[in-house]
Amino acid sequence: MTDRKTDLYALDLTNATWQKASASGAEGDCVEVTELPGGARALRDSKNPDRETLRFTASEWAAFHSGVITGEL
Repeated sequence: MTDRKTDLYALDLTNATWQKASASGAEGDCVEVTELPGGARALRDSKNPDRETLRFTASEWAAFHSGVITGEL
């Protein structure tokens, strides 16, 4: 069995389509998100797009997204 997280970090995101996250602030502090296979997501800082991204499995993304929406994070 392969490690899902390792697989996500092995993906090449060079040609990924990034979108500004709806929760990003109006002051220009933008988080961008892209979809990955299997419902996973990757996040990056739009001001530093060459830095390492954060990658979430589908279940991790659901928990993270819920935490942001409810104000837990």
